[in-house]
Amino acid sequence: MSRSTSLILAALAAGAIALGVYTIVGIKPAAPAVTFVSIQGEQITIASLRGKVVLVNFWATDCVTCIREMPDIVATYNKYRAQGFETIAVAMKYDPPNYVLDYAEKTRPPFKVALDPLGELARAFGDVKLTPTTFIIDRQGRLVMRILGAPDFAKLHMLLEEKLRES
Repeated sequence: MSRSTSLILAALAAGAIALGVYTIVGIKPAAPAVTFVSIQGEQITIASLRGKVVLVNFWATDCVTCIREMPDIVATYNKYRAQGFETIAVAMKYDPPNYVLDYAEKTRPPFKVALDPLGELARAFGDVKLTPTTFIIDRQGRLVMRILGAPDFAKLHMLLEEKLRES
């Protein structure tokens, strides 16, 4: 087995364990206290998102799955935004900013797109390496789910509806 395959398997195992802890034990750690900087220069803190259910999606312009899932993320945002739902798409540090800006200009997503030029956001969210990786944060600012790969959007919508009903 190659070193990169071993690393990928280790990352998947760690993600599965973390997801198991979230789901089985019910422990919901606080989302990291980070500041996202949108491609328009707007600063968005986790604290400023308190009271909303938030989807944070780590993606890259060269990730086929990321690009394929983006219309579903847009549809999810449009479906739930009036109920207190927010989405932030975070481009990975290796993604050239001009590629991200070009993609955003062409597709015009209705939510914030942020850059992570130093990889600080990815590290704060558990050292995200694989894309897409998606996190759901509840209204209290707790991480309730980490999804590695494309989400099952039907299940994601059920979770979002549950979290949006909570006060």
